[in-house]
Amino acid sequence: MPHHRKNRRATDRGPQLAYHNTKFLESADARSIRILAEYLEPQVRLRRQGVLNTVVFFGSARILAPDAAKRSLRELERKRKRNGDPPPLEEFVAARRAVAMSRYYEEARELARLLTGWSLSLKNGPNFLVVCSGGGPGIMEAANRGAAEAGGKSIGLNIHLAKEQLPNPYITPGLSFMFKYFFMRKLWFAQPAKALIVFPGGFGTMDELWEFLTLMQTGKMTNRVTIMLYGEKFWKRVINFDLMVRSGTIERDDLKLMSFANTPDQAFQILKERLSLELPRPAIRQPFP
Repeated sequence: MPHHRKNRRATDRGPQLAYHNTKFLESADARSIRILAEYLEPQVRLRRQGVLNTVVFFGSARILAPDAAKRSLRELERKRKRNGDPPPLEEFVAARRAVAMSRYYEEARELARLLTGWSLSLKNGPNFLVVCSGGGPGIMEAANRGAAEAGGKSIGLNIHLAKEQLPNPYITPGLSFMFKYFFMRKLWFAQPAKALIVFPGGFGTMDELWEFLTLMQTGKMTNRVTIMLYGEKFWKRVINFDLMVRSGTIERDDLKLMSFANTPDQAFQILKERLSLELPRPAIRQPFP
């Protein structure tokens, strides 16, 4: 057999299977396939893990753990003493603000620990009620950390961003997800949820809060979700709900869609009471209509 024919047979393996064609799968033409994958793959994994209900934590990715915030402030103070030329005033203002806001990290951590401990005590399986976060730092990390410290599993629904956001180290490995599309990530925040706890945050936190409120207000969620705003003073200063009622843009009854809490114990008692009524109907078995 001529050498060139033998060589051609060794290298020519024929057409590639379409689902092995990475270039095609990452193209604009295959967008619908990627969207479907971000629905089916999480669904399969959550079912295999036995996850039935989630408690979702939202809040700022910028809020530091107390030890990290205090360490940054101490470093600024050391620089001032060492150099005799103090850092800019705005750096001290930001560092002191970070220390003050770090209490929300610790309180989210404690609340996640309390909820996970209670869930495990129900003897319905370790994944019956699971803490879920956006998978990143700040309040998200605090929630996953508290669940891990209670001996439970937790979910992280991360998102691929231009500025990379790595999964925090406290997410249960088999329950760590990465999404390309925000709207598919939002679906998986909402579909298994029995409760949403919203700590102080920025645009992303606001976006998710309004999404849940709209789904509840319009009856687009078949599972009833408890929506709690943590830090009443913060939220009532940031959003003037009463003005919305007075302006006629929402009804007074719409305010019943949410409640407020100011301490982990207060939040836990409210959530435990409401979740006890809702948990007999697992959320993940009730898809959107």
